[in-house]
Amino acid sequence: MKKEIHPTSVECAVTCACGNEFTTKSTKDTMRIDICNDCHPFYTGSQKIVDTAGRIEKFKKRYAMD
Repeated sequence: MKKEIHPTSVECAVTCACGNEFTTKSTKDTMRIDICNDCHPFYTGSQKIVDTAGRIEKFKKRYAMD
């Protein structure tokens, strides 16, 4: 590796808007994020599938998936 071209990596304290805090490595000392794995709908299981105009039913009918 070449010397003096790589950024320094330090411990970073990450704070989410939901209140979750954790540490990681980064070039910054602190970070504030809007969404994390504790509050993201995909990871919490609260994700909702929005079916507009019956698209899922149309798909199942077209391909005979009952």
